[in-house]
Amino acid sequence: MYGTYLRLGVTFWASDRAVVRAARRKLTRTARRDPAKREARKRFYREMLEHHANAQRLAAEFRL
Repeated sequence: MYGTYLRLGVTFWASDRAVVRAARRKLTRTARRDPAKREARKRFYREMLEHHANAQRLAAEFRL
């Protein structure tokens, strides 16, 4: 899923909201609206946010 995060096109200083919006655009319309896939969507968004947080930590580490 890290490859998917990289294809979102967000920078590491983007907000979490921007990451979720970009991730939402990667999902098909049916995947966004199907109630049966709600848990999968949550997992997907959380994973994208986790990769984003890791990118921010990495950038902060190398800035010091």
